[in-house]
Amino acid sequence: MWGLRAVRGRGWGLVGVRSAGRGTDRPWATGLEGKQTNRTLLITPWLFNDKGIMCLKSNNITVAYSDNMKTYRYIGMRLHSTSTTVDPNEMKTFQALAYKWWDEQGEYAPLHSMNDLRVPFIRDNLLKMITNHHLESPLSGMKILDVGCGGGLLCEPLGRLGALVTGIDPLNENIKTAQQHKSFDPILDKRIQYKACSLEDIVEDTAETFDAVVASEVVEHVNDLETFIQCCCQVLKPGGSLFLTTINKTHLSYALGIIFAEQIAGIVPKGTHTWEKFVSPEELESLLESNGLLVQTITGMLYNPFSGYWRWTEHTNLNYAAHAIKSSAKVETEEHHTKAPGIDGQEASQK
Repeated sequence: MWGLRAVRGRGWGLVGVRSAGRGTDRPWATGLEGKQTNRTLLITPWLFNDKGIMCLKSNNITVAYSDNMKTYRYIGMRLHSTSTTVDPNEMKTFQALAYKWWDEQGEYAPLHSMNDLRVPFIRDNLLKMITNHHLESPLSGMKILDVGCGGGLLCEPLGRLGALVTGIDPLNENIKTAQQHKSFDPILDKRIQYKACSLEDIVEDTAETFDAVVASEVVEHVNDLETFIQCCCQVLKPGGSLFLTTINKTHLSYALGIIFAEQIAGIVPKGTHTWEKFVSPEELESLLESNGLLVQTITGMLYNPFSGYWRWTEHTNLNYAAHAIKSSAKVETEEHHTKAPGIDGQEASQK
């Protein structure tokens, strides 16, 4: 549950680069010395073109400088941070529980029962994008990425619906558990593939690959939420869907989600959640739309610890689910293409 770092910068004009992540230094060179902040470049020697412009090339960016221009600019605006949004402390917490994923009465019981809501939520919203589908495998042919897949609790039901699922998780122990469990079903063994990696490890090779990305109970565990959303957007096809479930940042979520659920009732292990990492629907919606994802649905979820079941609710002050669609419109700039906000012909829907 555990996310991941890679960013694509977007630039306008000579020195316009959109800052990646909250609270980071601007990643461009400043002054004639060509100083760099918080970036590691693989550098080839200085090159001069026929117009006397001196260029410093790397595998990710090119910085150009001219005595006439007296300015710097980026060419080919793709930036990749050397850091990661994976939180080592979160990793330790889930590593100790890696072998318990498929115990329906154990620590992950709430996630098992959450499938009663989140699987239909994903299926029904994806079917709105499909004109024809088979009843026995309605998601046949759709490529879905499950980020922070854990032991595969969500990958398997999506695979049974016909989807081609890729589950990724930075913990090897989780992936081993997921691999072993899916091996018991030959059909799932063909439809699901697992990788022990973070999202930034695959974002370059899988850009605009997936019809849907799912991050269920993940965003409250990542170090940099804005970068995580950027990465999810990068691997989505234009018009693809992002599905999230998470916890609102309220006094009630602290009282029930941490004090009661972890310290009193033991519904989830102590230390599973950090309240400061919880995110409100308003903040999440702002992050999604600033990255070219139009929010379709945000709806509340409520867990009954006595019955062990979830239900939908109009209140989002505890858990909630969100569905957003990546813009399919493109705007051309002087040197590259970026995704424009908005949606082509897509109408918002409510669960």
